[in-house]
Amino acid sequence: MSVIAALPFCVSSAPPAPVCKPVVGSFQTSAMPPGQGHCPVAAPLCTAGRVWGGIQGSYQFVMTAASPAAPLGGTPTVVFFTGTSAVALNGGAQVSGLGLDTGSLDLPPGLGGFASLITFGGGASGQIRLRGEFNAADGTTTGDYLGTICMP
Repeated sequence: MSVIAALPFCVSSAPPAPVCKPVVGSFQTSAMPPGQGHCPVAAPLCTAGRVWGGIQGSYQFVMTAASPAAPLGGTPTVVFFTGTSAVALNGGAQVSGLGLDTGSLDLPPGLGGFASLITFGGGASGQIRLRGEFNAADGTTTGDYLGTICMP
């Protein structure tokens, strides 16, 4: 058997490398009542809204757990949270896979700031850092984001 004839059996094709891009932009969301829309009845907090800039589309967040910071020596009005985030791009595409969202939120009578990190896995990958303001009186969050999204 010739070496040339054996080559096609030795070469394996690797999946294409993901295409990564830096993203910077802004967002605005409103609180959703438990049991409505994408918000499960048992969720402590859900939001829905839009993102623009490096990512254009809609955004949904579901808080799955919250713990007060005070027992850990933190500010009494701050809670640490975990949850999931989903991004649907304009034009109907979905950033596949839920993002795991972790962060902190300052509740009234605090100053209303928050920060979180969304880590995507599955279809899309990457991380987005969010920071902004939480207005408890009207149930909105506004802020900016910065990170990298990789699409397969």
